Amino acid sequence: MMIRAKIAQLAKLASAFVLSLAGTLPAHAADAPVSGWSLLNMTPGVTDISRKIYSLHMEIFWICVVIAVIVFGAMIYSIIAFRKSKGSVPDTTLVHNTVVELIWTAVPVAILVFMAIPAAKTLVEIEDVTKTDLSIKVTGFQWGWQYEYLDNGVAFYSHLDRQSNTARELMSNIDPNSVDHYLLSVDKPLVVPVGAKVRLLITGADVIHSWWVPAFGVKKDAIPGFINEAWFKVDTDKPGLYRGQCAELCGRDHGFMPIVVDVRSKDDFEAWLKSQATEQKQSAEPTPAAAPASAEAPAATQS
Repeated sequence: MMIRAKIAQLAKLASAFVLSLAGTLPAHAADAPVSGWSLLNMTPGVTDISRKIYSLHMEIFWICVVIAVIVFGAMIYSIIAFRKSKGSVPDTTLVHNTVVELIWTAVPVAILVFMAIPAAKTLVEIEDVTKTDLSIKVTGFQWGWQYEYLDNGVAFYSHLDRQSNTARELMSNIDPNSVDHYLLSVDKPLVVPVGAKVRLLITGADVIHSWWVPAFGVKKDAIPGFINEAWFKVDTDKPGLYRGQCAELCGRDHGFMPIVVDVRSKDDFEAWLKSQATEQKQSAEPTPAAAPASAEAPAATQS
């Protein structure tokens, strides 16, 4: 009976502790990693949705930590406090405890509901591709990306940059450490403006790829025959280059399929977009054919 009472008391304390701590977790979830071991964690990123994903991740992480501490703490306490060397005798009459069973059913359900509410809210926001400012079709192929600005008639291919491509070759005798951003640079990056909600229509041309940029909180599969949607909106004070990779095992050169996004000010983006549209329009125009030479020389005038 003493063991049964102890178990019931521990279960009540654990449930009260978890529920009381739940209200304080969001404050901890907002903390960003700084240095040391925290660098192994996710990063908050440069978009509002990436920060929400990070906060959700930290919230769930701390809930799991608390549960682990309570469960393993109760196990270790029971092993030490009720060991045979201290004279503890097994309670062979214990079949079940209604109070304990209700508690260990109700507490997990409450925790799951508490976790499901913010998770569902974040998932809905991740899939919200309404009210976008720019639409870009992204097509993955072995092994690179094609970007098409659907409203502006601009399209181009993006491949691994020449330096990385040369250094990766067998017996190239090039130290990869001597190449800036080895395997994470491209010959032509995707260019987008800051502060604009960019909608991506992602598909594949051959096998399944995955467009992944951690700083944006975006990772979507590029599947042949299907269109997946994603979006991001980079903070207005965070222009710069952001890098990612294909996150699917898409073939032999899977590791050589990087993604680079060049985030510029709106004025710089508009100027770049106009220059690209003009350049591609000119290259698409047919070259005028040269006038054909006369097949016969004019006849000589006889006097």
